[in-house]
Amino acid sequence: DFGRSSELAFVVEPSDDIAVQEQPLILYCQVEGIQPITITWRKNGVMIVDSENAFMLANGSLYVSRFQRVRGDGSSDEGEYDCMAQNHYGLVVSRKAKIQAATMSDFHIHPQNAVVEEGGVARFQCQIHGLPEPVILWHKNSIPVNTDNERYTLLPKGVLQITGLRAEDSGIFHCVATNIANVKFSREARLTVSGSHSTVYKDPMILVGPENLTLTVHQTAVLECIATGNPRPIVSWSRLDGRPIGVEGIQVLGTGNLMISDLTVQHSGIYVCAANKPGTRVRRTAQGSLVVQAPAEFVQHPQSISRPVGTTAIFTCVAQGEPPPQITWLRNGQILETSDHIKLKNNNSTLSIYGINQADEAIYQCLAENSAGSTQASARLTVLWADGLPSPPQAVRAETVSATTIQVSWEKPLQNTKEIIGYVLHIRKAADPVEMEYQEAVSKSTFQQLVTDLEPSTSYSFYIKAYTSRGASKASEVTVVSTLGEVPAMPSLFIKVINSTTVQATWEPSIKLGQHEGFKLYYRKVHLSQYTGPVLLASNITAYNITHLDASVVYEVKLLAYNQHGDGNSTVRFVSLRETVERTVLNPPCDCMKDEQNNKTSTTGIIIGIHIGVTCIIFCILFLMFGYRGRLLMCKNVQEQLSTPQIPRSQRSTTGLVLNGATRRDRDDRDLNGKQLDMNELERLFPASPSQEQQDKGITSAHSPSAPHDETQISTLPLDEFSIIEEQPLPKNPHGSSPAALAPDHGPANEG
Repeated sequence: DFGRSSELAFVVEPSDDIAVQEQPLILYCQVEGIQPITITWRKNGVMIVDSENAFMLANGSLYVSRFQRVRGDGSSDEGEYDCMAQNHYGLVVSRKAKIQAATMSDFHIHPQNAVVEEGGVARFQCQIHGLPEPVILWHKNSIPVNTDNERYTLLPKGVLQITGLRAEDSGIFHCVATNIANVKFSREARLTVSGSHSTVYKDPMILVGPENLTLTVHQTAVLECIATGNPRPIVSWSRLDGRPIGVEGIQVLGTGNLMISDLTVQHSGIYVCAANKPGTRVRRTAQGSLVVQAPAEFVQHPQSISRPVGTTAIFTCVAQGEPPPQITWLRNGQILETSDHIKLKNNNSTLSIYGINQADEAIYQCLAENSAGSTQASARLTVLWADGLPSPPQAVRAETVSATTIQVSWEKPLQNTKEIIGYVLHIRKAADPVEMEYQEAVSKSTFQQLVTDLEPSTSYSFYIKAYTSRGASKASEVTVVSTLGEVPAMPSLFIKVINSTTVQATWEPSIKLGQHEGFKLYYRKVHLSQYTGPVLLASNITAYNITHLDASVVYEVKLLAYNQHGDGNSTVRFVSLRETVERTVLNPPCDCMKDEQNNKTSTTGIIIGIHIGVTCIIFCILFLMFGYRGRLLMCKNVQEQLSTPQIPRSQRSTTGLVLNGATRRDRDDRDLNGKQLDMNELERLFPASPSQEQQDKGITSAHSPSAPHDETQISTLPLDEFSIIEEQPLPKNPHGSSPAALAPDHGPANEG
């Protein structure tokens, strides 16, 4: 029962037909539904009045007593017929049935005489137009051709192929075309088979390739391909898109004709016939297109629905076919006109009726048509209306609060208010279609609603409905009000330095700016209070160059968008041209006229630079020597109280001198010469943290296995930077104590 209204629907609809001249014709139409039902017929949209030639039978079918393609008054019984059925629920219209007269023209292609050598291929063809498609048979010497002979192939389009010709195939051929309208004979053609089978090599050649065909699903397609050559070529078929042809419903007729039975849309494509020389890659090809059409059919039927007054009714009708069908909607048999509350969407697949009322109650039909056929489906809309529903809400008012907010208020209905369970506020932009409307529900005790998130400077329409458990009231009066205007948002601003006196301000157009008339640009030196500007720029401008600037100061650039409601917030950027000037000084432009003088100056500069570099190197070496010498003196004094083993001469490096901790004789020698150092001062000048000692180049800590708490300071330095001082015995201190005993105890040498 899909696509049918239970109150009124078709059981049998008229179908396409081919009528015979002067013969009767019956078009069937059967309807079911709630009586009484009235059936009428139309031809090409015009009502058919019962007459002697055409009248309606008791079962609703149309009877044409003597079908005539052309009558004496110039009229014709050919055309598109449909039947209409009506009862008090509505009216439905059947699909259109195309009625054509059976005809047959004269042959426009006759078979031609042919002389072919033995073993070759002969082909005869005749063509004739007719409705229905004529059946063509072949006669040889006035006797029907024996179709059991596998060398004889008859194709549906009037082609006769004879392969492997023999002498007995010679004769006179003609074709006979037959349909319900007539029988016709073609002219005769003689076939002569000459000579014996030739053994001379011939390249493969396609005599006739496939022609372009347009057929309907479930029909049969025959793609012709006949080839010659010596040796006899092998004929193969493929699709140009590379998809497989398949095997179901596929058959080869004769030596290479392709027949596809029970066509589907998937069989559409370009087919390639190839004639291949056996055992080689030598081939010849021909191609033809096959287009398979499919009549319109429904994937989703519209469904009958019941809806309360004031709500929305939606019907959906989805059809498929090849080519894609066009969808038309009817209301009680008449083409449906769209309006503010009746909308068609999704290529007419969806019918929406907003704010329905009792006048919208009807039978709605969906008609799907394409070049291969048409179909229809119907559904009924029932509008529910209950007695005692509330009257419309009263005194609807809307007041603008801000650029995005409107306050809507109303008063309760005058009648039947006890069963009200709430109100629904209907909102939409005044310029939008009805289907863009949205709703907000409000409790029954609330008589105002703050509508937010609206767009600035935009008109909105509002109306209210009161709802009960049995349905909704009629809509209140519609009120329209506009939101306040709003200044534009801040634009995005970017500054680019062009040169030492020019910067470029650029900004991006954005919908977030809202409605704006243009931009204002200001700039100033940061230490000044007065701006230069405004520079007024049109709304489509997105860049501006600021020139004649002072490279020695920082500038502030300000941009804002404005409209009739005022100036928006500004975007500020700071920019300095000093770096550009410095780069220009450091990289001056080339002055080719001064090349000779520059070359002389460059030579002098190079010589001076070399002398300066050598002097620096000498000073660095001296600094390193005196630095290491001072560190050596410190190491000798801080270890006065430690017994430091002497490193054997054999362990000294061949490339450097290994100096161990100072001996007592060294210290005594310095005491005698009045050169004892202040240890506190040495510690201040030369901090003695272990990590620093280890980080100095050329210094390594060596631990004695026999004395774990006694560490020896070892410095490895190049021989050519130091002289070796031979140790001499020193006299003892007159007070009977060594100099080390007078020095304070600073701990191990590695901590000094």
